Amino acid sequence: MGGGDFTVTVSRKEVVAAVLPVQEYWLPLSNLDLLLPPVDVGVFFCYKKPHDLTFGSMIGVLKEALAQALVSYYPFGGEVLSNSAGEPELLCNNRGVDFMEAYADVQLQNLNLYNPDESIESKLVPKKKHGVLSVQKTINELKEKPLSWVADAIHEYLEGAVTKEHFLGLIDWVEAHRPEPALAKIYSSGSRDGPAFVVSSGQRFPGSRVDFGWGMPALGSYHFPWGGEAGYVMPMPSPVRDGDWVVYMHLSVGQIEWIETEAAHIFRPLSSEYLNLSNSD
Repeated sequence: MGGGDFTVTVSRKEVVAAVLPVQEYWLPLSNLDLLLPPVDVGVFFCYKKPHDLTFGSMIGVLKEALAQALVSYYPFGGEVLSNSAGEPELLCNNRGVDFMEAYADVQLQNLNLYNPDESIESKLVPKKKHGVLSVQKTINELKEKPLSWVADAIHEYLEGAVTKEHFLGLIDWVEAHRPEPALAKIYSSGSRDGPAFVVSSGQRFPGSRVDFGWGMPALGSYHFPWGGEAGYVMPMPSPVRDGDWVVYMHLSVGQIEWIETEAAHIFRPLSSEYLNLSNSD
């Protein structure tokens, strides 16, 4: 059994709160935060099976580490509610974090990591129940131009956007329109004007540092299926080869097919062979 054809059984649910008391207070969102839709960003890590630890002991380590981390990072133990103006605010009340224990009847090497919507979504990354720059080009132009031309064009667009003045202007614009809800155009209109996707950098993704005592993860990745019409792309460092990237792409079928056809010499599907996984992992 492999790919996405496997079952995940939740055996236990509980809430883990900070190990020390946290004073309750409201934390307002920044003006830039108010431009984003209410989406959940998932992160998952895959580890090789340790030979000297049981599943129960690993769970204990994770819960203890989480309870300690929530003392310093207490906003993660709160919940987002609406204030008197109808804007979302973070209530830091040490509600805690939902913690679930589950079993999956699949081996790590058989996971279809190439298609996380099939193998990760709502399985290894559960749906949370409680608790900005866009680059747009038409498909025709992309088909007729080499990848190097596309890269140069993107750099040209970035020069006018990744500036202090650009972000200060966004902050002032949101402030002038509050409390009227605002939303970055790419989230609302998406690809109506042509193919569009958001690119975020995950090059500082600290996968190699997420070691709880049983080794570094064989793979760590964001999972960000936000449900909008626009796509989402995030390059991250490879866990096995210096200089390689693991690129998370949540795009349309047509965009993925174009990448696989026109850039097969650069991108290839993520596989267990590339990650050096075996049946014993």
